[in-house]
Amino acid sequence: MQGFTEDQIKRQDFVDNQIYDLVNRLIPSAKEIEWDIEMIGDIRDTLQHWLVDKLNGQDIFTILKRKERPKWQLYIN
Repeated sequence: MQGFTEDQIKRQDFVDNQIYDLVNRLIPSAKEIEWDIEMIGDIRDTLQHWLVDKLNGQDIFTILKRKERPKWQLYIN
């Protein structure tokens, strides 16, 4: 990954894992889905677009590093 700090890479790994877990919880299946970084990346990009770009113009890494939760994140468990 070019241009990302080690902290940003760790944070992106965390976000990717959270997305993977969310998709597994949302799909009513007894079998866990396979890891698909293309799908996870598409979901991450969509989250970036809607939750970051449209709401306040900050990058996702800045928002996810905050100690206080942004207003939109109050609805995410």
